[in-house]
Amino acid sequence: MAIITISREMGSAGIPIAHMLAEKLGYTLLDGETIKEAALNYGVSPDALENADEKPPAFIEKLDEKAELDLHYIELIILEYALKGNVIIYGRGGQDLLQEIKSILRVRIIAPFEERVERWAEREWLDPDLARIMVRRSDQQRAGFIKYYFDRNWEDPLGYDLVINTSKLTEETAVKIICDGVRDQNLVDQKQNCKKKLTNLILRKKAEIAILTQDGVDGHHVEISGEDGKIILSGHVHSDKEKKLSVAAVQKIDGVREVVNKLRIIEYRNYPKEH
Repeated sequence: MAIITISREMGSAGIPIAHMLAEKLGYTLLDGETIKEAALNYGVSPDALENADEKPPAFIEKLDEKAELDLHYIELIILEYALKGNVIIYGRGGQDLLQEIKSILRVRIIAPFEERVERWAEREWLDPDLARIMVRRSDQQRAGFIKYYFDRNWEDPLGYDLVINTSKLTEETAVKIICDGVRDQNLVDQKQNCKKKLTNLILRKKAEIAILTQDGVDGHHVEISGEDGKIILSGHVHSDKEKKLSVAAVQKIDGVREVVNKLRIIEYRNYPKEH
């Protein structure tokens, strides 16, 4: 049930390290292409995925609502792959999404900015000035994504178990270090409770999606918790009708055996354009 998450900076050699690691361990690599294929099963188009994947909000209400829903689908895909085990989750805030799972090795791949710019320019055959713009933009987008959706500093080393600077270490050495890390007995001992927690996370994520896609319900203020098939709805909606629709939507999910309704009704709505 081993799981590795890789956070990387553009040009840090995260891509080749992830591919080498997957080949060496025989793991599934869950990267952008894999997610794109899986997302089609949930009705998320490649264009929609591009707008939501590792992006902070645009602060345009309709665009952000759509992107948030698509992000929930991305997270559901990640959770379902994690449940299968023997997977490398590449980016997408995997280390934060799965922070409740103690058997995960959280890896971060870094390198100095100018070195990353040079690598990216060589890899993509780009003008160095253009590569510099792309690397800086990527850093800002990914940092903003982690800060907005997980309220964490992307560069905080305490968010990871292993930080590798590829300025001096080769890709082969990085792969060896990660392989040694994922076999550590402390991680192995934590695997027993992994499936149960992941199953709970998946059910909660499905409940979030069910409410957000329910016609006539503003589900952005609904909070979801619970475990073992019991889903607890708290927070608030705007009417008794919304409350009933929310409960009904969650009750239809396969695996939900009980819905505890703690939703409050607050009729007042705050429209940003009025301020």
